[in-house]
Formats: sequence, C-alpha cells, structure tokens
Amino acid sequence: MRTFDVAVIGGGINGCGIARDAAGRGYSVSLTEQNDLGSGTSSWSTKLIHGGLRYLEHYEFRLVREALAEREVLWGIAPHIVRPLRFVLPLHTGLRPAWLLRIGLFLYDHLGGRKRLPGTRPVDLSGPIGAPLKSEFRRGFEYSDARVDDTRLVVLNARDAEARGAEIAVGTRVVSVRREGDLWRIVRRELQTGREDEIAARFLVNAAGPWVDRVIQGPLGRSEAKHVRLVQGSHIVTRKLYDHDRAFIFQNADGRIIFAIPYANDTTLVGTTDRDFSGDPADAAITEEETAYLLSAASEYFATPLRRDDIVWSFSGVRPLYDDHASAAQEATRDYVLKTDGAAGEAAVLNIFGGKITTYRKLAEDALKEIGQRLGARGRSWTGSAALPGGDFPVDGVAELEARLARAAPQLAAATVQRLVAAYGTDALRIAANLGPDLGHGLHEGELRWMMDREWARTAEDVLWRRSKLGLAFSADEVAALRAKIATMTGRHAGAMAAG
Repeated sequence: MRTFDVAVIGGGINGCGIARDAAGRGYSVSLTEQNDLGSGTSSWSTKLIHGGLRYLEHYEFRLVREALAEREVLWGIAPHIVRPLRFVLPLHTGLRPAWLLRIGLFLYDHLGGRKRLPGTRPVDLSGPIGAPLKSEFRRGFEYSDARVDDTRLVVLNARDAEARGAEIAVGTRVVSVRREGDLWRIVRRELQTGREDEIAARFLVNAAGPWVDRVIQGPLGRSEAKHVRLVQGSHIVTRKLYDHDRAFIFQNADGRIIFAIPYANDTTLVGTTDRDFSGDPADAAITEEETAYLLSAASEYFATPLRRDDIVWSFSGVRPLYDDHASAAQEATRDYVLKTDGAAGEAAVLNIFGGKITTYRKLAEDALKEIGQRLGARGRSWTGSAALPGGDFPVDGVAELEARLARAAPQLAAATVQRLVAAYGTDALRIAANLGPDLGHGLHEGELRWMMDREWARTAEDVLWRRSKLGLAFSADEVAALRAKIATMTGRHAGAMAAG
C-alpha cells in the first residue's frame, strides 16, 4: 500500500490548486476525482477572474483586495487562458447613482495594487460601444477585470501537480476513509472497471466542493450540521449580441447584477442567477424561471429584446458557499473558510468551505499553512511566479505566439490558431507538430490525443465542453463520430498497454 503525505478528495480548482502547491513544495500527493477534472462547480462559472465589484456593498474589503491582486498574478502565470477584459457599466436611472458607482470603482482601482490593467474611465455610450443598448443608456463607466477558461485552469493545475510528482486519479471514487492513529486509510474504486485500491495518507484534504458536507457525513462518518449553502447559478449562451470586444455589467432592480460577455464560437454569455439549491449538485439544470429572468434582465438594456430562440446553449452549476446565514443567496459570502479537524498526534483532515475561482491560489497557500503545521513546513510560496503549462510567454506575447503557430502550421484557419493558443499557449506548437486529420471544426486527431494522453479526457463531453467549447459547433453526427474515434483510440491504448 502506497503512503502519501497529502491525499486530496476533489478535482476542482481548489483541490488541483492545493495538489500543485503541495507537490511543488516536496510533499507526496495523491488527488482523487470521481468524475472529470473540473466537472463540478469549476466548469460552470461566469469564466471571470475578478475582484467582485458588488462585494464592496457587503463590506468584504479583504476578499475584494485579495481577488483584485490575484487578477494580475494569474494573468502572469497563465496568459493564454487568462485575458484582460474591459467591462462597461451603463448608468441606470433609479438604481445606484453615478457618484456611488464612481466611489466603488475608485476603490476597485486602488484596493488590489493594480499595475498593468488600465483603470476606470467614464464612457460615452452614444458611440459604437453603446450601439447595442437602448437609447436611454448614454453614459456609463468602463473598468478592467479578466476572463478565464475555467476548466482549463483546473486541468493545467493538475498537469503541473503531476509534473511535480503528484498522482492524479480521475474517474475514481473514495468509498471509505478511516483514521488509524497518524494515518488515514482510504479505499477508492475506479468507476469504469470497479477495481479498488487502498492508499494511506498523513493528511487528508476534503476539497469536494458542493459535496464537501457529504464527504464529512459519508466517508468521514461525522454527523455534523451542514457547513455550506448550495447556491445555483445558471447562464444562457446566445447568438452574438454585439460586435465589439467589451463585456457589459448590468444592474437590476432587485439589486443583482448580470454580465453579457463575448464568448466562444461567436456567441454571448449572459449570467448569472443566484438561487438556493437542494438535492444532488450533479442534477442542477437551468429552470424556466431562471431563463426568463436572464432574458428579461438583459432585455432591459439591449435595444433588441432577447428571445428564447436566441439561446444556443445553457448551463447551470452549484456554488458551495460557506453558510454564514445570509438572508438571500446573492448576499452569502464568497469568501472561503478552512477548518482542520484532528487531535495532536492523529491524522488531520482539512475541510474546505466556499471560495471562488479567482482566489483559488491564495486558498491553496492557506491550506499549505495548515498542512505545514501538522506535517512540518516545506518550501515557500511559489505558485504566483511559476507559469502554468503553456504559460511561459509574456502577457503581451499572444499575437507573436499566434504568428509562430500560423507559420508552423499554415494549414490551420486563423480561428483555430487563436483557439489553440488560447487553450494551450506554447504547448500549441507541440500539438501542431503532429496534427493528424481534422475531426471537425479545427479539432485534429493530434489535439484529441493530447487531451486524452496528457489531460485526462475520456469522453466526447470532456473534449467538447470542458477541454474546449467546440460542443457549440459540433453537430449530433459529428459528436457520434468523435465518440467512435475516442472508443477506437481508447481500445488501441488498452491493447498496447496489455501487450506491453
């Protein structure tokens, strides 16, 4: 039986971030994810690295400061999947007044030590930027945040963790956990084969996201009150609503805000909602009420009202917010809480509650402090300066990297070049060296093999919706062909392994 320093349950952004940080400091690490990496909360976000402008209204200054500082850190270590984005906030008569928004944006510009991102400025919406909006919206502000490919952020953290010695077990469920003195004994089952194994660990991290309480009450066998408030957030993806590259942030009369963001395959992402959720987070799906809310809220601003026929896709996920007993879901804190359980001399477990994708790296650093107190501290903070896989190029080097890829693979369409660089960074050059046949919409066999061999992709859904957003382009017949291709490749790999 193999023994690790740290065993992590949960392959979302927090679990993979902790695994990366711990492995880089020299701890032996095993991470177990029952489904696909990032298949829970981490893949259903609004795809933003942001401070959380509206959190200022709830006086969460520490959280906002930390998140604002992380924008440029994450941009620096992953300039392929993290890109600056300008947000346009139209003034709405009867809602937050201009003076209040100006004060909030001043704080937003100065709390987090902004260096490279441009600051806030007033914007005249009577020109091209405001062209998609109704005529009454003619003044506003423009400020900076960033977008992110959320699931790829998870995968890249897992890749770097593995490169530094961590074991990443995907499609594997933890079925039992028992504490024996200073060790945890963990039984796992590989879901596809039913094969079980047992590992031991000196420290256990419960990073199961919306399932964190279930792990506490199930494998850990503790009868405790719930610690997380499950909040459903849903998004719609529509036809392209406007031509420029800015995002919009819209105030609503109920105090909430929604975003409209340029998205993949010439679409626009609109969201999010906030509603309390009960049940299995895996069953979350957008409701009719949420769809109507997003269409109505966006139509309050856009000159051409949104209709259901405009929707090309929708998705919904559950955020495991720390249960601070806020009265409304949108008021619940987005901060994280770490709780370590275990007496001196016995194996400890760290349970992670809440958090947001922007602050995952800081959460991991705080988790490493807890691990260090129990196992002995190793190394120093390092993840803020070491590039994630493919991110070893300057933040202003995207155009140059795209040009290099276009020269290396002149057969690729410009849109495919841009997509590959945005997904893989410098690794796109390695993929381009062995592209193979085009399986549809610029997905080549070489890229598919890369996803399967290096990124734990196992199904067409993993490929089309998490490793990429090509699911927006693939037809039903093309998806069926991709499934057949994956089955063939998987069989070939299994046969080669058996022969070896």
